[in-house]
Amino acid sequence: MSSLQAVHNIPEICARLGVTDVVLSPGSRCAPLTIAFARHPEIRVRTVPDERAAAFIGLGLAQTQRRAVALVCTSGTAGLNYAPAVAEAYFQQIPLVVFTADRPPEWIDQLDGQTVRQTDLYGAHAKGSFTFPTDTTHSDAHWHATRLVSEAIGLAEQFPAGPVQMNVPLREPFYPKAGEELTFGPVKVTRELPGRPQLPAPTLTELAEAIRNTSRVLVVAGQHPADMDLLLALRRFAAAYQVPVVGDLIANLHLPAAPGYDQRLRPLGRQDVFMAVPEPGLKEALKPELLITFGQSLISKALKLYLRNAKPAHHWHIQPAGVVADTFQSLTKTIRMEPADFFAALLTENTRSITDSTGGSEALDAGSIPGATTASQGSIPVVPTDSVELQGFESNRGHAAAQDATRVAAAPTPTGTPRLTWPGSGGQLNEAQTTTKAAYLKPWLAAENWATGFLQEFMQQPNQPFNEFTAIYQALQQLPDHAALHLANSMAVRYANILGLPTGRNIEVFANRGTSGIDGCNSTAVGSALAQPERPVVLLTGDVAFFYDRNAFWHNYPTPNLRVILLNNHAGGIFRLIDGPRQQPELEEFFETRQLLRAENTARDFNLRYFAVSSFAELESALPVFFAPESGASLLEITTDSQTNAEFFEQYRAAVRTSFSS
Repeated sequence: MSSLQAVHNIPEICARLGVTDVVLSPGSRCAPLTIAFARHPEIRVRTVPDERAAAFIGLGLAQTQRRAVALVCTSGTAGLNYAPAVAEAYFQQIPLVVFTADRPPEWIDQLDGQTVRQTDLYGAHAKGSFTFPTDTTHSDAHWHATRLVSEAIGLAEQFPAGPVQMNVPLREPFYPKAGEELTFGPVKVTRELPGRPQLPAPTLTELAEAIRNTSRVLVVAGQHPADMDLLLALRRFAAAYQVPVVGDLIANLHLPAAPGYDQRLRPLGRQDVFMAVPEPGLKEALKPELLITFGQSLISKALKLYLRNAKPAHHWHIQPAGVVADTFQSLTKTIRMEPADFFAALLTENTRSITDSTGGSEALDAGSIPGATTASQGSIPVVPTDSVELQGFESNRGHAAAQDATRVAAAPTPTGTPRLTWPGSGGQLNEAQTTTKAAYLKPWLAAENWATGFLQEFMQQPNQPFNEFTAIYQALQQLPDHAALHLANSMAVRYANILGLPTGRNIEVFANRGTSGIDGCNSTAVGSALAQPERPVVLLTGDVAFFYDRNAFWHNYPTPNLRVILLNNHAGGIFRLIDGPRQQPELEEFFETRQLLRAENTARDFNLRYFAVSSFAELESALPVFFAPESGASLLEITTDSQTNAEFFEQYRAAVRTSFSS
């Protein structure tokens, strides 16, 4: 048996446990791992020279495929370059198995080259750290090595998923002799069989009763992958119990739940707009007594701060396992179930409760829940919205897309600004209104509908200066259906969360909001494009994030389905939009860090079709060609002025503040 047989068996264990994608970066110390993975018939290996980019490409593969991906690198600082992606994977709960080649333990701290302290390299940002045995000639050591690889993969995929490190000390010789064939196995693997936790029936009954007896119940979704079972269960639950459901774009609640479903049942997503309204009466009307949450982080700072200030009496978080964050400082219960199972179980429990009390139909009785309408298996009720009043849309309705910026220097506030009213606007809801769930739901629906109309009116006003906010709005309208939309951090993800996506479009949204860093946004999208070559993948990014991660494209694998929309304002424009830095004299040099880079050279270097626009007319002309399947991998650079962007966005914020009817 070869002294490296246990190392050569690592790919066999990975393949048998479903880890069939590997991203590696070249090196000498990792040669035994590289050769073994490259020669295994069931493993797909991709080589990316830059370890930081390689790790984020691996993250994108795992994020899209929803299964573990392996990373392989050489010894020394190579593994340290994985750290940003490892941290993102940890907080976003994405399974990565990180194989770091190392020198044998006796040569650590002995001034040998390419050597750092690699044991437990990622500390608290990995779920676990394993050290592969240096000597595996004894049968027990061989068993130990095999067992450790199985355990590492199982831990990475066990909920909450995340990264694990397998440090592999290796002695020379690294390379097989000429003509020597590698053999794989036989190996024994240990499989993790995931379960779905369920609550005892009496506990479910108690929770359902609490929801029925609480007038102000609010569901808020954090970041979550698209899940059709969850969407159906959540919408049926919300309709039956008359509960508003709110989620950022990255919660993926906007997706159609089923063919032909009623668009009026869409969960709410305009909180970044209506939460900016400076109206105490609105905030009071939206205040929950019971908050139910699931998923991970929120983009919307306004919603996050509102819920912290609202201090609901009860806050339940649904999560099957793992540490639960008390994001809103009000957590009272952790419910150990999958969210889809929880909402489906409550719907079943409610039906059982009604059947038990009436001895009759399986349909939900409209009279059993205050303000509820009938819901059966075949139909989902629609909450009436007769209390919603939208005023002032007539004057600007039907405007075409904004015109070229060369004609007008500034964007006026719309003359037909929509205004929001609801029962009790400007003050407290009266006692009769607060006794029904419908009374609590209606202001949420009114605020959502007002915000949707307001955005349409504001974004379509004529004679705007060319600006990135409106450019993004127009680009989002033309996204291809069934696309994967990746949102880079900083302003791109914030703009998109405000604007939302066209109604009824089947577009899944991704963003690296585990750590919310700009490093690796390009690379993650590249990984997604490699994972699903038949699916359009669109990256919306700013200039700092884009240029920071240019090595994402430094590889030899075609991505004809990838489209990159680059917002280049030649600065970190976010610092002109947030209070604090924008008021400082150091803004341009020390916060914005202005740069004169253009992406044309990057596009040429990496064989991306290049489009450049600097006006609305050019953008309108470019978008259909840019998104066309035959265009191949493409980059659309939208060049704007940072100061103009800031002024236009401030006009938007001012219009939100002044468009509310008190």
